Amino acid sequence: MPAPNSPTEAFASLLTEEGRHLLAELRDHDPSQELATATRLRREHPAELVSAALGQARLRQRAVAKFGAEDAYRMFFTPNGVEQSTRKTVAEYRAARFAALGIRSVADLCCGIGGDALALARAGVRVLAVDRDPLTCAVAQANAEALGLADLIEVRCADVTEVDTSSYDAVFVDPARRGGRGRIFDPEAYSPPLSWAVRAALAAPRAALKIAPGIPHEAIPDEAEAEWISDGGDVKEAVLWFGTAPGTRRATLLPSAATLPGRGLPDPAVRPVGRYLYEPDGAVIRAHLVAEVAEDLAGGLIDETIAYVTSDELRPTSYATPYEITDVLPFNLKHLKKLMREREIGVAVIKKRGSAVEPEDLRKKLKLEGANSCTILLTRAAGAPTMLLGHPVRA
Repeated sequence: MPAPNSPTEAFASLLTEEGRHLLAELRDHDPSQELATATRLRREHPAELVSAALGQARLRQRAVAKFGAEDAYRMFFTPNGVEQSTRKTVAEYRAARFAALGIRSVADLCCGIGGDALALARAGVRVLAVDRDPLTCAVAQANAEALGLADLIEVRCADVTEVDTSSYDAVFVDPARRGGRGRIFDPEAYSPPLSWAVRAALAAPRAALKIAPGIPHEAIPDEAEAEWISDGGDVKEAVLWFGTAPGTRRATLLPSAATLPGRGLPDPAVRPVGRYLYEPDGAVIRAHLVAEVAEDLAGGLIDETIAYVTSDELRPTSYATPYEITDVLPFNLKHLKKLMREREIGVAVIKKRGSAVEPEDLRKKLKLEGANSCTILLTRAAGAPTMLLGHPVRA
């Protein structure tokens, strides 16, 4: 039995009729008015229940960005669960890929609050969701029930290293990558370590391991396909797939699900800045696939150390944002201020890659005024500090 007023007991109180009523009442509450709200609610409800409900209401509001309002306000969360769970769009993409591989059952190890398990179940996959923390397991079970997926999800509170997964078509492992001091960058310091997760993957017919997108390429096992995933332009994670395409490097961009496999190309040549500059998506850069984008665009790099592709042609691509360049200038603050005044630039998007200049510091010094706009790219070209002026090309 949980200790009196333990986190697990406090969470269980939210599943009662009174707790659910409170959560419904707090759906749209204003956090800035929390003290007054708490005082009012404690006149009619136990103080511990009010505190638990207010905490859960805050977590649900935060979770909307990851799960959407329809799911977030039916689900339950822990603070770590909101922070570390997979974004719904990414989980749905991965679940669809599992389903396309013919997977009908998955052992989801280190399941957390169940974000991936829910997506897998919605894709028709039977899931064993395992975590060692009792509160986390209680939340995962509540989420399976809240979304009507309990028939497809078995939640088990256990040490994942002791779970027999031999009866499942695939294994999915999402090791903890945060500790008491924040993010963990050493894959062997994950919980469980990456080496254990790889052994578990190799023992299964198919598997996927969720890892940090900054993992060194040399740490990727030869047996794995490595996929970097971005959503709306933000790199969210990397996944090691086993039983698919060993040695492949891939960048996948959501929401389009456009996917770029590596072709083993050498580094692109450096060439002068042309009429168009392409900024590759972060997943492309992390996957070391800038050369593939450059070849498809008939372009080259502006500098051997900078992931900007340049070309005189405008070609459609899902993997980079194009800009039409109007000016290629050595970095000079005085000259830039003069140009901004002459062109009556009042709005500027300032981007940097390979420059020591901070965009917000530069913005303050420019003192922009006027009705026109432009994009300023602070970078290096052929080794020299350079500023590129232009504007995004509309599709």
